[in-house]
Amino acid sequence: MEPSTTESSGLPRLWGVYHANGGLLGELTYVMGKLRGTAHCALCDVTHRIRMKDEWKALAASLDMPLELVHLNEQPASLAEVTEGSTPCVVAETEDGFRILLGPRQLDSVGGSVRLFGEVLREAREARP
Repeated sequence: MEPSTTESSGLPRLWGVYHANGGLLGELTYVMGKLRGTAHCALCDVTHRIRMKDEWKALAASLDMPLELVHLNEQPASLAEVTEGSTPCVVAETEDGFRILLGPRQLDSVGGSVRLFGEVLREAREARP
């Protein structure tokens, strides 16, 4: 089944891939690493404090397409092939496949700010060929 595109953007879906595994063990491992300074995920900093940020929820709801957040071990295999070694990241899923819009450096540059993330994401979407 081919993805359907939204008329306004040509992109059917965005994926946000955390640089951490999901599930209880994955979450605990990340939190312990964060506390020790051995784990970092810039996308986690944008979307969460202790729980998901209300500002993030508002931004995600305002997008003209779905944005699905997944952990490393929750990605579809076809997405994992594209993101391997490039997480955290935001990926556009189009009729042509997956394309990374924002990589680790761009996500680090927003410093956990939801507002700046929204601006950088908008610029990346507008700049796509």
